[in-house]
Amino acid sequence: MTANRQDPSAGKVRPWWQTIGPALITACVVFGPGSFLISANIGATYRCELLWMLAVTALLMGSYMTMSARIGVAGGATLCTLVTRHFGKIAGIIIGLNLCLVCTVFQFTNNLAVVAATKTLLPGLNSNWVLAGLNGAIIIFLFSAKGIYRILERTMKLMVAVILVCFAINLVIAHASLIEVVKGLIPSLPETFSWSIPEKINGTIHDPMLLIASLLGTTFSVAAAFYQGNLVREKGWTINDYNRGIGDSLVGVAVLTVISAVVMITTATVIPGQEATDIGMLAQSLKPLLGATTHVIFCVGLLAVAMNPFLINAMIGGSILADGIGLPARLSEKWPRRLTAMVLLIGMAVAMLSLRSGEKPVKLIIIGQALTVLGNPLMAATILWLVNNKKIMGQYRNKWIMNILGGAGLLIVIAMAIRVVCLLILKIR
Repeated sequence: MTANRQDPSAGKVRPWWQTIGPALITACVVFGPGSFLISANIGATYRCELLWMLAVTALLMGSYMTMSARIGVAGGATLCTLVTRHFGKIAGIIIGLNLCLVCTVFQFTNNLAVVAATKTLLPGLNSNWVLAGLNGAIIIFLFSAKGIYRILERTMKLMVAVILVCFAINLVIAHASLIEVVKGLIPSLPETFSWSIPEKINGTIHDPMLLIASLLGTTFSVAAAFYQGNLVREKGWTINDYNRGIGDSLVGVAVLTVISAVVMITTATVIPGQEATDIGMLAQSLKPLLGATTHVIFCVGLLAVAMNPFLINAMIGGSILADGIGLPARLSEKWPRRLTAMVLLIGMAVAMLSLRSGEKPVKLIIIGQALTVLGNPLMAATILWLVNNKKIMGQYRNKWIMNILGGAGLLIVIAMAIRVVCLLILKIR
């Protein structure tokens, strides 16, 4: 049994607000530009009819975040380290690479969102120079800043407060229908929804569930939940902190869900029944609050949302990869920073190459978010195995209710991964 489990009272008892942090960072990573655009698109396309799906994904996300955090404090090591101990170094490397690739896809979409916003604000700017300058500045900060975790946590708390206030004001002024919102919380499928399989028509792939897969890939991010185990160890949690700080995960999930729901309800109210295929269309969602300046302010807001997870997402990929290959994983160590820079550069390069293909950035963002579900099944299965292992968790193993929720989440991510594989097969034919 680990020292953390033997001495649950170890360490000074902290005020509850000081235990809030890891899950807020996770929420900021999950709610990036992809989540913003996808929530807006779903609201515009299906109105409030899929709000209930946000509630379901929130329950699943919260379950996996709390399981991962419990493994981190009760297991005595990070999740990748525990996998390496029980299955060998190759298994740890596979997990680390898997999560790093997922983060790289998210990074690619973050870069695309920055381009989409800047090109609308300043059409004359060269996209490559914008991305090169931004990523270069972040890499300089990465290698020069001290106490990165503390800086990130404080910044994210402020950003979350600003985003919540702005979106809440916008929703009130939009005069959303309370009746429609309540109806949307009752599980049902829109009349226009189709279960039909993806098909290729005249060389173009049509997938009626692309938005749904993207929503699941962003709001139910097993990759982000997986990293909770690292964050609680970075923060120095013990079992005592976990028991008192369980609200951290609840706050993080609540923030993610509320912001996504507010964006969805706003676009459902302002541009109902329309497919929001470009930044100009999505900008109309802020018209009730901003009037004639809505387009510019929306793009500035999109830039802020894109910057929110920009560094954190890359740091998750870098530190988890370092952890998986047996290197120190703390954010203050040199290898996680080097690998973080690698994720930043790969995400930037892929975005630049994708933009050369001529695809609309919003469409590429949605496709990129859907691809993230491919790595989720492996990480979900890993979390469930670790949290149910008696040698690792002792008395802190999963209860039956958590295993039911965890099993449901695993089945969902497997189903969505299979669908993405079908899409990829169609694309290469």
